[in-house]
Amino acid sequence: MLNNEKDLRKFKILEAIITEYINTGEPVSSRALEKKHNLGISSATIRNEMSDLEEMGLIIAPHTSAGRIPSDKGYRLHVDRMEGKNLNDEQAQYLKNIIVQNVNQTEHLMKETAKAIAALTNYTTIVSETPTNLLVHYIQLIPLDANELVLVVITVTKLVKNTKIKTEKEYDIETLTMWTNNLNSILKGKTAEEIEAIKLEATEPILEEILNRIALILKMETEKDFLVAGVNNILAYPEFSDVNKAQTLFKTLEEKDRIISLLDKPGEDSIEIVIGEELEIEELKDCSIIKANYMIGEGQIGQLGIVGPKRMDYARAVAILNTTLEAINERRK
Repeated sequence: MLNNEKDLRKFKILEAIITEYINTGEPVSSRALEKKHNLGISSATIRNEMSDLEEMGLIIAPHTSAGRIPSDKGYRLHVDRMEGKNLNDEQAQYLKNIIVQNVNQTEHLMKETAKAIAALTNYTTIVSETPTNLLVHYIQLIPLDANELVLVVITVTKLVKNTKIKTEKEYDIETLTMWTNNLNSILKGKTAEEIEAIKLEATEPILEEILNRIALILKMETEKDFLVAGVNNILAYPEFSDVNKAQTLFKTLEEKDRIISLLDKPGEDSIEIVIGEELEIEELKDCSIIKANYMIGEGQIGQLGIVGPKRMDYARAVAILNTTLEAINERRK
C-alpha cells in the first residue's frame, strides 16, 4: 500500500493529517493542510487525495465534521513506516539519572521510572513486574526494642523488603549478628520453597519464625503486580473530556488482570505498538499502547507500557521507552 510515486504523495498527505491532528486534536481540513504544510500542491488536489485516502480506509470523517482524522488503519501505516527519533540530551540524561539513583532498589526504580516517563510524555505509564523464583541475596536482623526486631531481606534482583517480628525476650546485638551470619550462609541463593524445606537444629523458636517470614516475603513478591503513573494526564486530551468516558478508562486501568494481560508480550526485546481496536479491550478503543519487556537482575522480567490517545506522538514515545530500556540494561552490566 502506498508504494509508487503517486501513492507516496498520498502518504505525505496522510502524515501531514496525523501531524496536524496530534498537535490540535481537531479534524483536519484540506485548507488547513494547504496553509500549514508545504505540500506543493493545490487545495483541490489535496481534497482529491484525501478522498482517495478515505476510500482506502486510512482517514475517516468524524460525525458531521468537514475535516478528517486518521483511522486505526492510518495510524498503523504511520507507525509501520515511522523513522526513529532521539531524545535531546537533557531529557535522556534526566531518565538515566532516575535509573542510576534508584538502581539498587527495584521497587523504587520502577516506580520512579514510571513517574519520569509519564512526566516526559504527558501520557499514562504502566509497569508490570513479574519476578520468578526470587532468590535470597542477603538478610539482616536488627534489634528494634526489647521485644521486637526488624528482618531485612534483599533479593538477587536488589529488591529490599523489611518486616517487624515480635519476640518473647530481648536478644542482644551479638546474638542477632551471629544468627544473621549463620542464616546468610544457609539461605543465600535459596527460593521460598527451598527455605520452607529447611529444618534448623535450634532451640530458639524465633528462628523458625524468621525463616517463615523470609519465605513469605519471597512468595508475596513473586506474584505479578503493576503500578500506574500519570493516570490524570489523560484528562488533558479532548478525547477523554467526557466524564463517563474518563471514569470508565480510570476504572479499566485499575483492573489488575486485564492490564497485566494487556502488557504481556513475547520475550523478544523489540518495542510493540498496539493501536485502538487492536487492544481488544472495548474501554481502551480510543487509546494506543507502546510496550516492551525489561529485565533487572536474575529471573525478574517485567513490562513497561505507555498508554495515550491514538493521536499520541508515537516516535517520541518510542524514543523515551528506548532510552529507558537502554539505561536499565546499562545498569545491569
